[in-house]
Amino acid sequence: PGSGREAFARYLHERGPRAGSPFVTLVASSLREAEAESRLFGRVEGASRHPGLIEQAADGTLFLQEIEDLPAAAQRLLVGAMESGKFVPIGGAEPVELRARVVSSAQPGVEGRAGADGLRRDLLAHLNTLIVRVPPLRDYAEDVPELLRQQVDRIVDTEGLPFRRFSVAAQNR
Repeated sequence: PGSGREAFARYLHERGPRAGSPFVTLVASSLREAEAESRLFGRVEGASRHPGLIEQAADGTLFLQEIEDLPAAAQRLLVGAMESGKFVPIGGAEPVELRARVVSSAQPGVEGRAGADGLRRDLLAHLNTLIVRVPPLRDYAEDVPELLRQQVDRIVDTEGLPFRRFSVAAQNR
């Protein structure tokens, strides 16, 4: 926590060919087991269709934080979707193409605990195309002023707030 994994995933998204498409984040540990599958894959109830996060990410990026906390049933469905390139929303009959790039983050050492700690080995294999280790910010304190400036600029732009500066004491803290 605090290493900036989501910021790094967003950076990769914004600098890549999918930059114009959505960036969708899901914190796996925030899901209850009963809702995980429908949140990810969507659901169909009668004539009503509710797209899941995978579909909302469209041709963009789906970032799954703390992937090891994703419930087992949702992990199983995700493996199937990644293998076949399509999935069926919960309660639906028509397959939907998986077009989003799936990026995930996990706690350090998850590779050695796969299978035992809840993360399926086959899911890890699908996600393990490229591992990027993001060190904690405390190891790179000299980067804090630049990161702080970048975040302030982003918030000023997106929220329409007046520009703010942080004192050296605040940056050191």
